[in-house]
Amino acid sequence: MEGVMITKIADNIISPLGCTSEENFKAVLSGETELKKHEGTFGLPEPFCASLFNRDDINKQLDYELRSVGNLTFFEKLCVLSAKRAIEECNLSPRETNVIFILSTTKGNVEFLEHNLSDQRCYLAESAIKIAKYFGNNNSPLVVSNACISGVCAQITAIRELLSGKYRYAVVIGGDVLSKFIVSGFQSFKALSPEQCKPYDKDRIGLNLGEAVGTMIFKAGKPSNEGYWRYVACSIHNDANHISGPSRTGEGSFRVLSDILKNIGIDEIGFVNVHGTSTAYNDEMESIALHRANLDNVPINGLKGYYGHTLGAAGIIETILSMKAIENGVILPTKGFGTIGTSYNVNISNQVRKTDKSAFVKILSGFGGSNAGISYQKGGKA
Repeated sequence: MEGVMITKIADNIISPLGCTSEENFKAVLSGETELKKHEGTFGLPEPFCASLFNRDDINKQLDYELRSVGNLTFFEKLCVLSAKRAIEECNLSPRETNVIFILSTTKGNVEFLEHNLSDQRCYLAESAIKIAKYFGNNNSPLVVSNACISGVCAQITAIRELLSGKYRYAVVIGGDVLSKFIVSGFQSFKALSPEQCKPYDKDRIGLNLGEAVGTMIFKAGKPSNEGYWRYVACSIHNDANHISGPSRTGEGSFRVLSDILKNIGIDEIGFVNVHGTSTAYNDEMESIALHRANLDNVPINGLKGYYGHTLGAAGIIETILSMKAIENGVILPTKGFGTIGTSYNVNISNQVRKTDKSAFVKILSGFGGSNAGISYQKGGKA
């Protein structure tokens, strides 16, 4: 199957900013954010800044749109709804044997561990199976859970499955919701900012967390529509530095960028959508990697100022929003950024900018020294 074109044929984002990809894009373009201070949430004594679903509103929507969900959890229902909307967009028959479901999540239903250490709902594979079964798909679904880079890794897994010839379609769902277990863990790590995060800014002091779910559907073969998105290149590297600290030389991220640039020219790239967590080490490491890859002058942006860090959903929703941006000829602003606070003066802005380029690169980094990246280019006529 080498040489077969892989295209994205449908997508969806459900977040506190909206329940479609278009709603989310318009919200981000207009500078909206749901990041706010929460006190007493999840029974935590320490307040935190995050972007959370309104549980009452979203549960009403889930109950209205989904039928026969059985014993699905809140997290699983969100994944099903996002996938359902994307599937309806492209008229895919999800029951077919040539369709594979892939779930990207870092935590799944981890909150159930608080009550029962042997609760089967905590197994990520159990969630993936229930989601696939909802759509009548009997193939064994795949789970990708590789810290913060899960969303891009899941896309890469889908592309590899399609290139192998095993399947013609891949439904990639990325999602995470927050709980006492998750927030308290980040609080104990002293990684959270008490205010809205500031990617790449000199005054950044930490990240915010967020909830979201997103879906991308891929197809192997000739595109059937104009303005399609085709996969260009991808890469995964581990910098082998530390369980929580990235390489000070940006080694893993640099290698990811170098691999991708072997397949696309710098002059074709509209922007690099970075991880941009607003932590001291992540943003600094990325700036070093971008400099080493000769990308200092290419525009970059980060979207954590709108959503916070959405964990297993981040790589999915930020890729979709980057596609929407290129389609609209813009580079989305980096909300929270003011004055550069990294060693290298990378080309980042908090203003909407125009671009006439047709491609972008998405990069992520995570615990354990993990780094991943992927590039897409918008095609013309099918």
